[in-house]
Amino acid sequence: MTLAPMTPLAALPSPSTAVWQLGPVPIRAYALCIIVGIVVACVVTEYRLRRRGVAPGAVLDIAVWAVPAGIIGARIYHVITSPEKYFGADGQPLKAFAIWEGGLGIWGAVAGGAVGAWFAARQLGIPFAVVADALAPGLPLAQAVGRFGNWFNNELFGGRTSLPWGLEVHVMDPDNPGHALRDDAGNPVLEPGLYHPTFLYEALWNIGVAALVLVLDRKLRLGRGRAFALYVMGYTAGRFWIELMRTDEANHILGVRLNVWTAALVFLGALVYFVRVRGPREYLIPVGEPAAPVPPAGGDVSQVDLSAREAGARPVAPEGYRVVTEEQFRAYRETGAVPAEEPAATDEAERDEAAGAGTEEAATDADAAEREPAEGPADEARPDPDRTDEDRAGAGGARPADRDS
Repeated sequence: MTLAPMTPLAALPSPSTAVWQLGPVPIRAYALCIIVGIVVACVVTEYRLRRRGVAPGAVLDIAVWAVPAGIIGARIYHVITSPEKYFGADGQPLKAFAIWEGGLGIWGAVAGGAVGAWFAARQLGIPFAVVADALAPGLPLAQAVGRFGNWFNNELFGGRTSLPWGLEVHVMDPDNPGHALRDDAGNPVLEPGLYHPTFLYEALWNIGVAALVLVLDRKLRLGRGRAFALYVMGYTAGRFWIELMRTDEANHILGVRLNVWTAALVFLGALVYFVRVRGPREYLIPVGEPAAPVPPAGGDVSQVDLSAREAGARPVAPEGYRVVTEEQFRAYRETGAVPAEEPAATDEAERDEAAGAGTEEAATDADAAEREPAEGPADEARPDPDRTDEDRAGAGGARPADRDS
């Protein structure tokens, strides 16, 4: 009798190399995944910003600030939450700047990127909530792509498993970073057993979060940052249970990994925001947009700049944007007519008072016009001899209002 094999029949392999040399320049798989993820997020965000009225190319101006700020924030979060590696007894403080050796925290990346995007949005005159909602589905897609960098690095996997999709993990060579340790025969050395591919779990979860945001945003017409809050809730819900599966080193609070606490607190904050904030989706029309050139009258082609026409129209960013309703935005797109800006009022009471005063003044003018005799305004103050003092007293409430009040 033969016993069934103890090794699983199927498994997910891991790359044995995460760094390639292009001459003297190292090409790191993790960095490539981050870059591809950023490109994906920019493409999705650009598309969504245009559909809300933002000029083409604005996402590049935002990314110039958001990406570096996100990387800095990610590194700061990692150093703060793992200080013993840099400031402990055997720590090396200067290693805190060695970002190429790994160590980025997604929580710091989102926070730092948000600060950079907020600053860029202010420079462009775009409400930050519009930028956040446009980014909401693109960010989890970028995170999904970035997680494959952990796969190349053979890191951040879960506990042991016998499932068919268990992950083979290589023993990485400490003397040759980015490469697996090899035996005497030149074969890469594997860790014993298979492990949960938590990088894949999170990547698939993030793709599902992006789909959820797209579907609910289209159905509910989310605005005022609620689409971004929905992304945060979806991501942290998945990160909570995935973080519990991971076995890599991490600081603990009350016996629970720090990132589990972070995911729970951020989820609650996003939930409160999503429930309490209300309002329609914002759309934008440009303010101070340069007018398109008009050809001269009479058909004098000698006055037309043909070189500019051949070069093509160069898009110029507007000075800013004005928030309008969806109906106004559609009308603007169809006709090109800028909707009239509604007068600002401090509160509804002032608007009601202004409306009432205007109605009363119009009624007073109409009554005065009917009572004015044909002889002229000199007769307006002439008393009526047929009216008694009691009649005059009873009609006192109908005295025309003072227009200067």
